Amino acid sequence: MALPRKQLLPILVLVLASYYYSARDEFRPEMLRGKRVIVTGASKGIGEEVAYHLARMGAHVVLTARSEGALQKVVSRCLELGAASAHSVPGSMEDTTFAETFVDTAARLLGGLDMLILNHIMASSLELFGADVLSVRRTLEVNFLSYVVLSVAAQPLLRPRNGSVVVVSSMADTAMEAVAGILSAEAAPKQECALEIIKAGALRREEIFYGRPSWVQLLLLNPGRRVLELFSLHHYNLDKLTKPEAWP
Repeated sequence: MALPRKQLLPILVLVLASYYYSARDEFRPEMLRGKRVIVTGASKGIGEEVAYHLARMGAHVVLTARSEGALQKVVSRCLELGAASAHSVPGSMEDTTFAETFVDTAARLLGGLDMLILNHIMASSLELFGADVLSVRRTLEVNFLSYVVLSVAAQPLLRPRNGSVVVVSSMADTAMEAVAGILSAEAAPKQECALEIIKAGALRREEIFYGRPSWVQLLLLNPGRRVLELFSLHHYNLDKLTKPEAWP
């Protein structure tokens, strides 16, 4: 029996999306050899594992987090694993001044920048909102504003080298431990997640979702949204969006 015409389009979109997202360039560890990489939130969890993977690949790394002692241990381990160089710059992303100057400090240590991996986060309460506006402001400063500040500071360094900004959001081991008893989803192994994060940055993936089964990844990638965005572009004057000086 032939499918109704109205069902063909969504099926076609799913098939094309599946083909598109399954087409992967080949990742090779040597892609990171000698690359200069910043990793935030690198004292534990997924950030620590990202640092170790980069070290094994022979990258130069600058690591940051609040805990200086924990960072020093990670730096030492990175050097043991074969990092081309490894440095730590402890600090809190609640401090706007630190966020503004950190990228320049790291770039001076590295002699440039090829990749910025943003992995730091301030834990947010999962309780109902209790009118604590100060807590909301702190969360926004660390989990959003500092990401913007760091990305803006890194752009002039990354652009000439076709570098990458990688933003991490994970449900790996450490993150799931923090919400034990509240969220029952299965934790993803942080070592594997960390490697996929590096691959995504090296291959300049717009988005990557790690997990099983594969159909969940396809739904998260939301091919329908991409198709709608494509069709909606003709409503916009891109010249005026990208060149404000052309506005009347």
